[in-house]
Amino acid sequence: MTDRTGPAPQGPAPLGSEPKRAPVESQSAGSEQPQETQSPWTPDRARYRELIDDQPAYRLDQIWHGLYQQDTPPTELSNLPKALRARLGNSLQPALELTATQNSSDGRTIKWLWTLPDGSRVETVLMHYKDRSTVCVSSQAGCAMGCGFCATGQSGYERNLSVGEILEQVVAARRAAAPRRLSNVVFMGMGEPFANYDRLIESLHRIIADFGIGARNLTVSTVGLVPQMLRFAEEGLQVGLALSLHAANDDLRTELVPINARNPIDDLVAACQLYRERTGRRVSLEWAMIDGVNDRPSDAAELAAVARRARAHVNLIPLNPTPGWPTVGTPRARIDEFVNDLRNRGVNATVRANRGTDIDAACGQLAAPDTAGSTATEVTLSARSHHR
Repeated sequence: MTDRTGPAPQGPAPLGSEPKRAPVESQSAGSEQPQETQSPWTPDRARYRELIDDQPAYRLDQIWHGLYQQDTPPTELSNLPKALRARLGNSLQPALELTATQNSSDGRTIKWLWTLPDGSRVETVLMHYKDRSTVCVSSQAGCAMGCGFCATGQSGYERNLSVGEILEQVVAARRAAAPRRLSNVVFMGMGEPFANYDRLIESLHRIIADFGIGARNLTVSTVGLVPQMLRFAEEGLQVGLALSLHAANDDLRTELVPINARNPIDDLVAACQLYRERTGRRVSLEWAMIDGVNDRPSDAAELAAVARRARAHVNLIPLNPTPGWPTVGTPRARIDEFVNDLRNRGVNATVRANRGTDIDAACGQLAAPDTAGSTATEVTLSARSHHR
C-alpha cells in the first residue's frame, strides 16, 4: 500500500460496540461457505419479525428505519428498550472491522480495508464528486475468475460475502460521504457479483427499496457469466450492467478472461441483447487497454462489430498497474486513436477517468493485502477492538 501524507483520512463511524460475533448457517446454496456473520443488515423484515415476535408491531418499523434511514444497528437505537437492544446485540453484530484507510493525493478517493470475522479481507472504495459520492463495493473475498491483469483475480478466491457484509459497505459509505449524498453504488469491487447471485439480488432490492437509491444509479459488473446474465435480464430491475469484455475474439478473450471458454462471445452478445430488450438499458462493454495486446486497429474493428451487434456502449479503461501482471497499459495517445476509431465505426465510446490509482484503488487494483508493515496513512481500530 502506498504511503500518503496530508489530512487524516476519512473513515466511517463505528457500526456497533459489542465485541461478540455470531456466525450462523449460510442463507443460500453453496458448500464453500458453511457459515457467515449475522450482521444487523443480513436479516430481512420477516426474519426480524421472528427475532422480536414478543414485541409490539411498531418495533419492527423502528428497527428498519434505524438500519436503512439512520444507518444505525439496533444496539444503538435509543428508542428501543434496553433489554431488546441487548438481546439483539447477542445475535447480530457488525461484520466489517475497519483495518486500514487510505486517501488519494487529491483527497477525492478513499479506500477502506476491512477484516471479516473469519479473517478474510475485502476493500471498498468511496469516490467524492462536487455534491455527491459513489461507492464501489465488493461482493466476494477474492475472486475465482482468474483474470491475470486484475489484482483480485491474482489473489485467488476465498468466499462469498453475505447480504449484511455487502450492505455494511454502503452504510459505511453513506456515513463517510456526509454531507454529500451517496448517489451511486457500483458492484465493481472485489469478486464476481454474479457468482454470488442470490445475495447480490437481495442486496440490490434493499439498496433500492430501503436505502432509497434508484435502480438507475446502481451498476453491476460481470466478466460474463451467461446463465446469470440471462436470469438478471428477467429480474425486472433497471440496474446498469457492465460486461468486462477486454477482447472481441474468443481466442484472445479466453487467454485474458479464462471463463470465456464456457461463456463465448456469441453467447455474451445474445445475453446483452436480451438485457436491452427486457430492461430498455444498453449494456456497457468494459475494455482495459493493454499495450500491444488489445489496442490494435484489428482489435478496434472486432470490438466495433461486437458492440454494434450488442447495441452496447464501450467504456475504455486505461490499464492500471498490478504487481502480478507484466504488461503495461496503452499510451494515452493510442487510447485516443482507438476511441476515435470506434466512433468512426459508429460505436458510442468513452474513456474512463481513473480514480485512486495512487492508492491502488482504481479498476483492477483491489487486492485486500496483508497490512503487516503497511505504510497506510492510518490504521483504525474497529468498534470491536476499541471497546475491549
